[in-house]
Amino acid sequence: MIAVGFLIVYLAVGKGFEPLLLIPIGFGTILVNIVGAKMGELPDGMLAIIYHAGVGNEFFPMLIFMGIGAMTDFGPLIANPKTAILGGAAQFGVFFTLFGVAVMNLFGLNYNIMQACAIGIIGGADGPTSIYVSGKLAPELMGVIAVAAYSYMALVPMIQPPIMKLLTSKKERLIKMPNPRAVPKMEKVLFPLMLLILTILLLPPAAPLIGMLAFGNFVKESGAAQRLSKTMENELMNIVSIVLSLGVGSQMTPEKIIKGESVGIIVLGLIAFAVATAGGLLMAKLMNVFLPKGKKINPLIGSAGVSAVPMAARVANKVGQSEDPSNFLLMNAMGPNVSGVIGTAMAAGVFIATYGGLR
Repeated sequence: MIAVGFLIVYLAVGKGFEPLLLIPIGFGTILVNIVGAKMGELPDGMLAIIYHAGVGNEFFPMLIFMGIGAMTDFGPLIANPKTAILGGAAQFGVFFTLFGVAVMNLFGLNYNIMQACAIGIIGGADGPTSIYVSGKLAPELMGVIAVAAYSYMALVPMIQPPIMKLLTSKKERLIKMPNPRAVPKMEKVLFPLMLLILTILLLPPAAPLIGMLAFGNFVKESGAAQRLSKTMENELMNIVSIVLSLGVGSQMTPEKIIKGESVGIIVLGLIAFAVATAGGLLMAKLMNVFLPKGKKINPLIGSAGVSAVPMAARVANKVGQSEDPSNFLLMNAMGPNVSGVIGTAMAAGVFIATYGGLR
């Protein structure tokens, strides 16, 4: 396991796979497995204290969502609300994984439905939500789920383009879209409040994540407390990312990782992510059947429906520009990209509402 920790550090530094998160996860893995150091044991082990203080009780992931809210601009989504459908379609990968888990069980692995839900969230390419759901439903799998989720987030530029080109024609990739309209400040201020109200009414179990996302975004967009907003998206976000990742690394111990189920998680996570990408692309193609000429959507932006913000939107823009350098899709792709963050949080709420009482 110490070797695995060094491998994670190498992937972060040498290959650039989410270094801000995988470096502390790798070091957490190394430190918790040093014989005699007892860093993962209560009452005095540093890593054990970190885990029980904010990882095992989902406190740190919610602080991360507050920072994400403060960093996110929902303007492109507000300007073009139909792109929310693309973010929703990408969640198909999350739910499809439940069937994949059933298939894995036929081959001798042993996942229960709560573990299946935690694994499925990997398909949304959302590390904090993956940690949050695994903490609620399958804490014994948290370490490998977190590493898989953050690894696939880092691999977005490698995984998505082949799928995008396979499922779209050159003509579709050349579709140009006008930049979204400029969104007035009032709409941006009201959006997080309306999002929170709808969550309270329709899906209360998702309120912890959506509530913190809305809180961070409201503080940013209101402009009334810029010091708080800057702290959320900078100092607080950095500090919480460090301790959260160290806490996740503390769960990378032999009895939790060295088993067939861990390999299955890596495979299922990749399948979920690929299906999520395909779901967004195919939904955009379906929408184009009903949209009038001149209002067509470039299907490439559908791939940005996963939660990897803003990397997935940048990849959609890059693939579009590889066909036509004058075709700028970034702002249009940000619509489904930020809606994917909301969609994955909603999917997490559905899982927790349905199966959270079984533990």
